[in-house]
Amino acid sequence: MDELTKTIASRGDLAHLALFLWASGASALLVFALRELAAANRRFEDFVKEIAALNRLFKKD
Repeated sequence: MDELTKTIASRGDLAHLALFLWASGASALLVFALRELAAANRRFEDFVKEIAALNRLFKKD
């Protein structure tokens, strides 16, 4: 990675390097947020299933 940075710096493409790093970071944060959202959705679905099971249990007369 050090050689790549030196090559980019010598060609004067620091703005492109900064843009690439920003886009990579933003994409990584998006992936992390989507994973967390999916996990929260699974936990909520499990919660709703348990509540439905309790409702069926207590509804029997």
